[in-house]
Amino acid sequence: MIIVPVKEGENIDRALKKFKRKFEKTGVVRELRTRQAHVKPSVRRREEVKKAIYIQKLQEGEE
Repeated sequence: MIIVPVKEGENIDRALKKFKRKFEKTGVVRELRTRQAHVKPSVRRREEVKKAIYIQKLQEGEE
């Protein structure tokens, strides 16, 4: 359960923003989306490799 302490006189929009940030960090929505459809392990591994290659190219470009 996510608890967001709201200070006296604090704007409700700011409290909502804090709540959304905390909720995003938990990863509930991301996990829910991955569970909706089954992805074969070979496809998942291929995606991970593609992502790793992409990140490596970005890091090489910075240097």
